[in-house]
This record gives sequence, C-alpha cells and structure tokens, in this order.
Amino acid sequence: MSFAIEDGVDATVRPSPDTSISLDEEPTTFEPVENVLQQLDVSAAVSLTASVPVGYGFGASGAATLATALAANEAFDLERSRDELLEAAHRAEVEAGTGLGDVFIQDRGGLVWNTGEGLQRSELSADLEYTALDGIATSTVLDDEQTVERVRECGQESLSRFSPKTSLRELLGLSWEFVQRSGLATDRVVEQVQRVERDGGAASMAMLGETVIATGGQNVLERTTRISNEGAILAAGK
Repeated sequence: MSFAIEDGVDATVRPSPDTSISLDEEPTTFEPVENVLQQLDVSAAVSLTASVPVGYGFGASGAATLATALAANEAFDLERSRDELLEAAHRAEVEAGTGLGDVFIQDRGGLVWNTGEGLQRSELSADLEYTALDGIATSTVLDDEQTVERVRECGQESLSRFSPKTSLRELLGLSWEFVQRSGLATDRVVEQVQRVERDGGAASMAMLGETVIATGGQNVLERTTRISNEGAILAAGK
C-alpha cells in the first residue's frame, strides 16, 4: 500500500555513444538507471533532477528509472508500450536491489494497494509534511531474511485491516503500527513521530528511510508536499 507525491525526479535523456548519468548536475553511478538503458538496448546521457532526497525512502531510484525509461522511449523512437517500459523499469530496480514495486505506484499516481487481488487504485487528495533525516539502504533490509520475514508477517496483518475508504490519518496510523511491530523504526524516527502526535497530527515512516511523513499537524516537519493523483508523464516539449 503506497501513495505517490508531487515531489519526485525529472529525467532528461539524450542519445550518446557512451552512457553517462548525472544527478543534480553531478556525475554519478545509478545502477537501476543503467540497467533500464541496457534493457532498452540504448546508450544515453541521462540528466536527473530530484526534488526529494535520494535514498531516503521516497522511491527516488524507482522514479528515476521509470522517468528514464519513458524519456528514452521518446528520445530513441523505440515505440515501446507503457506496460513494456514499466516492466523494464521494474526489472531494472529488482536487479539493482533498490526496490520491489515503487514504479507501479509512480506509474499510476494516487493510492495504490494490493491485498492479494492484484493492484488497485483510488484517488486521494491531501497535503503532507515530511522531514528526511537519513537514508537506509534498501538492500540491507532485503538481504536480511529474518527482517524480510518479520516485515512480511506484519505487513499481511496490517493489510488485512486496510480499506480504501480509510482516511489518510488512519492510513498513517496503521502504517506506524506496522513500522513499530516490524522493528524498522529508528530512535530519531520515533522522536519525530511523537512530535507530530503531540501536535495533534498522525505520522509514519517512509519505506525505506529515516524519513517521517505526516498529516494533520501544524507545520511541525520542515517540508510540505501533496499526494499526486497523476502518474509519471512526459513533460511538454521533452
């Protein structure tokens, strides 16, 4: 169960003899982006601009990978279908160990969930506050079998109580129960969530990073955004 936010990642793709990637104008390596270009059988200069911290639980690697796939399809006139590009981005993320499905939410926008009957979606309009304290490498969690099993069990129990009619405040409350039972919360995350709750809001931890997202507070956290009901798009003129 996840929702998309308006803050995200833009990708500009230009054909090039050799693949190169920059993030906020700084040269970098970005394995899932490199993977998706290989799957599409192209080499390109990719320029990424992020309005969220990368590696802090916002799904930025998935956003960058999906955006790159969509932009590359346009830049190289590949004529791949949206579903083909989505699947390529998903495989690239899984192979890199940076995510297990973020791109499916980012493709659709809104609130997306799967309780065993396939992906479903509804629209959700709300303002959010967030603060990003630090990153947590997704691979360190996925490589720990005991943690993965605990997350799976706690996640199934939480999803059994989920309803698409649940309010955002209730969703964050359910999420926070899951985070605590699965043992993923750090002390700093707990402290920030408690700050929001004392202010009358509801908060939880972004999966997966030392990032707290909240609603209903009085600007307790440092940044604001909104839930986006629009999926990944090609910008006009790109």
